[in-house]
Amino acid sequence: MGFKERYERTLEELSACCAACGRDPREVRVVAVSKTVGPEAVAEALAAGARDFGENRPDPLMEKAARFPEATWHFIGNVQSRRIPDIVGCAALVHSLHQERHAAKFDAAARAAGKVQDVLLEVNVSGEASKSGLAPAEVPALLEACLALPNLRVRGLMTMAPQGDLARARACFEGLASLAEELRAGLDAEQAAQFNELSMGMSEDWREAVAAGATIVRIGRALFDDAFDEGPRP
Repeated sequence: MGFKERYERTLEELSACCAACGRDPREVRVVAVSKTVGPEAVAEALAAGARDFGENRPDPLMEKAARFPEATWHFIGNVQSRRIPDIVGCAALVHSLHQERHAAKFDAAARAAGKVQDVLLEVNVSGEASKSGLAPAEVPALLEACLALPNLRVRGLMTMAPQGDLARARACFEGLASLAEELRAGLDAEQAAQFNELSMGMSEDWREAVAAGATIVRIGRALFDDAFDEGPRP
């Protein structure tokens, strides 16, 4: 099965999942995580209709964005201060902001590039030590700091769920959605309208994320890897 077949199957399942929980599938964007594949695979994905791609390192992001400017590029990896200008030069949306010092640097780099950088605040909802991100209680302070930066626009939140337990994943996603609602209630009308993205769910657990309110799902192996097999669904 090639990318086209896997992508179409995913979109069909996304539509069914949205129908089951009373959502419009157009509310959910599929980001094809291309971090493990080369330009040929990206070209195949574009030909199949994919438009959003995610990279977790600056160099591949820059290389692929230069080769495929028609795509929308997302930065989904850990942020290194010195590479922030490179990320700003290519990424439409940064999913992984969780340090105030990086927020100021993104603002400065975006100002130099003549743009407003869209970002998501990364939240470690599960509390796992292996995952980066803000504790939920830390999010309001960083959001407030970001709102004061004119070249930064916070579009919402991102999280990664514990692997191997779909029930825990669903609880994690529901926790992020609840936090987003609490934060949105404290924003003015314009800010609240912009604060409308929830990036959560990957190849194994994106269905749980959609049911919890995800607007962006990040799918890599299930789209690009012939060997991917998620096993039976509960």
